[in-house]
Amino acid sequence: MSSEDRLPLVLDRPLAVFDIESTGTSPRADRIIELAVIRIAPDGSETCRHWLVNPTMPIPVESTAVHGITDDIVKACPTFAQIAGEVDAFLKGCDLGGYNVMRFDIPMLSEEFLRAGLNLDVDNRRVLDAQRIYHQREPRDLAAALRFFCGREHTDAHGAEADTRATLEVLKGEFRRYADLPRDMETLDRLLNATDPFNADRGGRLRWVDGELTINFGKKKGARVKDLVVEDPGYLKWILRGDFPMDTRKVVQNALDGIYPPAPQARITLEG
Repeated sequence: MSSEDRLPLVLDRPLAVFDIESTGTSPRADRIIELAVIRIAPDGSETCRHWLVNPTMPIPVESTAVHGITDDIVKACPTFAQIAGEVDAFLKGCDLGGYNVMRFDIPMLSEEFLRAGLNLDVDNRRVLDAQRIYHQREPRDLAAALRFFCGREHTDAHGAEADTRATLEVLKGEFRRYADLPRDMETLDRLLNATDPFNADRGGRLRWVDGELTINFGKKKGARVKDLVVEDPGYLKWILRGDFPMDTRKVVQNALDGIYPPAPQARITLEG
């Protein structure tokens, strides 16, 4: 591979760029049916793995219309639980990369690992999301990103491996175009994935206010979680049953068990 074709990052551990196709968009209700991962080693070498997965549920026609994968294609394929150990081993010690991975692929993969009795451990991985770079500089979708940065059309959209390779091409194009982008994962992770220190989960559905863990959405917005544990535990159990990200549900479950995360040092008050 020529130096021009390499991802111009100084990697201190492997970077796994991946893409998922699924039965739908809900991490709780839907299942992975295709997964592709390209692992880039610190020396720049790339290794690709690809899996078709039996989701153990019918694939909606609306989803098949997007990625072209039917029930017949995956009926003889292993379930995710059967390949989870293999996928986990391939991702071991890797930071994660992809296109829109923070909103879709990582939550979907996390849920599949959880159902298989494993943990993706996102908190100890840095994340490089090509979409976040692109949206900061040129807000568009993956096909437009490939056209803009690489000068070609994305002819095989919504095939996991084709999307993964397109994403890696876009990442390389972004680094070629934006010379001021940091070249190390630690700085990139801080730049692209800055989080509000007062959020108790990634999506900000749970938030620290005046040193108290509170609900930050819906009819209970502003309610203290510790009060709900006593006065309305059914609401918290509704969150556990609902289509909420795993990190939100984990904080709520811990609260029901009497365990709370440490509050940030500074204080914040509700506005208005």
